[in-house]
Amino acid sequence: MAIKTVLVTGPTGYIGGRLIPRLLARGLRVRALARRPAALEGRPWSASVDVVKGDVFCGAGLKEAMAGVDAAYYLIHSMSDMENFENTEEVSANNFASAAVEAGVKKIIYLGGLGGDSAGLSHHLRSRRRMGEIFRARGLNVTELRAAIIVGSGSISFELIRYLAERLPFIPCFQFLRNTRCQPVAIRDILAYLTAALDNPLADGKIIDIGGSGVYTYRELMQIYAETRGLKRGFFNCFMWSPLVASKFVGLLTPVPSVLAKPLLESLRNDVVCSDARALEIFPDIKPLDYRTAVQYALMRVSENAVETSWTTAYEPHYAKPCSFIDTEGIILQDHCITVPAPAGNVYKVFSGIGGERGWFYAQWLWSLKALQDRLIGGVGLRMGRRHPDVIHQGEALDFWRVERVIEDRTILLRAEMKLPGKGWLQFETRPLGAELSMLRVTAYFEPRGLLGNLYWYLLYPVHTIIFRGLTAEISRRAVLIKA
Repeated sequence: MAIKTVLVTGPTGYIGGRLIPRLLARGLRVRALARRPAALEGRPWSASVDVVKGDVFCGAGLKEAMAGVDAAYYLIHSMSDMENFENTEEVSANNFASAAVEAGVKKIIYLGGLGGDSAGLSHHLRSRRRMGEIFRARGLNVTELRAAIIVGSGSISFELIRYLAERLPFIPCFQFLRNTRCQPVAIRDILAYLTAALDNPLADGKIIDIGGSGVYTYRELMQIYAETRGLKRGFFNCFMWSPLVASKFVGLLTPVPSVLAKPLLESLRNDVVCSDARALEIFPDIKPLDYRTAVQYALMRVSENAVETSWTTAYEPHYAKPCSFIDTEGIILQDHCITVPAPAGNVYKVFSGIGGERGWFYAQWLWSLKALQDRLIGGVGLRMGRRHPDVIHQGEALDFWRVERVIEDRTILLRAEMKLPGKGWLQFETRPLGAELSMLRVTAYFEPRGLLGNLYWYLLYPVHTIIFRGLTAEISRRAVLIKA
């Protein structure tokens, strides 16, 4: 069965964003289905991919996306801070399956989750299992790869382990996780299995458990990470903590919000290990890494600022529903414009590198105070960080903002994902005025929601004035210091 054209769903996600360039490298024609195609702009591979705007939950764009496709990857995951995500996943899978049957797609490759067939599976794992059942019930040729924790730079599971081990001298061993076992798998092995399954007839119609070369307890996962980093860490037992309480604790100490930590922790209550060695028989050329080696590779990528994709790109809080900026009545703005004695390219380089480890250049304590207030009311705070300190793409997270627009060497537009009584944007813009002279404009836009929204804006107006004046001055200073 010759595969020439492949559809990838979830292209903005952690797995999809890494799989696409590897499929292109194999000479395949790749089509991507995305709710927000603009979020793919600026990726190194975006010009080589056919992008279709659509949404599997609504069924929009599926017919166009499936037309002429030989194989399709289902990499969509609806686990988020929304109620009834299981229903969302089931509707999405049924819509996808119907479109695949109608288009005559030869093969479906689905990445699901490990876990026994017992009735005690978590909601998350049960939903993962249900997706594969839906595809097979429609008569599709499905290769279902089942994995546990994925270890790689930018993966949500790895970030959870990393931050707990880095920040806590004594790490809690939650009672509900003490005796369960996990078989983590490296991201490079996941990608190897996904690509190899495409043209391997032995994988057709199979459910294949994939994992690394070792099985570990929760405590061992944390201990091995600490040893790899040269950290001395102690452990203590938490007998009274439920997954809900534990997730709240994790949400305070790591970038992973408690609403996402909870289903992850609940899943670890089940043993998530491979039930057989079928993967090694079907894919003999793939030699899975052990957990310690996978951690070493992930840390190397982090230290080199070479994180290819991150879980934060796909995650958007339910209260920060995607919305595009439209210049219309009802929007208040605050604008600060100065002349900078430096080329526009220097100015862009400075403001496009804002946030993350560098912070917000001016009055950082005020930004941190705002982040603390946001987290106390259930917002994201500054936890999201940024994927790369210098390179920024549309659709990525940047602390408590989402990158909504990037015009190279000119503009970045950020959309607020903090909890606000309205919708907010922050735009940085530069234009050349001469060889060594440029304009810098920083503009805050706000669409207030009712009286509270208006009060919020005007009460903070003096503070915003101080911040933005200092911010523009600091960007100018840093731009001047950049050597030609």
